[in-house]
Formats: sequence, C-alpha cells, structure tokens
Amino acid sequence: MAPTKTGLSVGLNKGHKVTPNQQKPRHASLKGKVSKKNRFVKDLVREIVGLLPYERRCIELLRIGKDKRALKFCKKRIGVHRRAKRKREEMQKTLQQMKRQTT
Repeated sequence: MAPTKTGLSVGLNKGHKVTPNQQKPRHASLKGKVSKKNRFVKDLVREIVGLLPYERRCIELLRIGKDKRALKFCKKRIGVHRRAKRKREEMQKTLQQMKRQTT
C-alpha cells in the first residue's frame, strides 16, 4: 500500500488527500471455482466415461511403485509440472478408491 498523501504540492508523498475507492472483486477471480452443480456433473461424466488412456497408464505406473516415472509421464502428456503433480495425486486417490472397492 502506498503511503498516505501529505496534502502538499512538493515532496515524496505530494498530492491531495483522498480516500481510495473500494474495488469490487473481478469476475475473473471466481474463474475455476467449482460449484456443487459443476462437481456433480464432473463426477457423473467421470463415472460414465471412465479414465483416459494416459490416466490408465499413470495408474499402472503408480501400481508398480514408480511414482516419479508417473509424474514424468503426466508432465509429458499434460505439459505443466504443477498440473501433472495434481493429476498424479488424483490418480493415487482413484487407485486407493479402486482398492477399497475390491476389498
């Protein structure tokens, strides 16, 4: 935050004293927020369609204990390291759920 104005016409903080406007949050800040409806639709589509081929391969790599190789594979397919890490975590959760369902 910038220092307050002094009201003088010279100096570091020169200028008329004013109260700053309160900005409304931009619509773009809400982008990516998942609502109940969107979460339901995503879960429904995942249940019906299943996993993508690269996701199946990632799960196979995780199943044999090659976490780092799975991350590198996801990174190669997705293209962004952070998204690849998130995808690997998602696949690990999916694998755990699959194991729970079989037992």
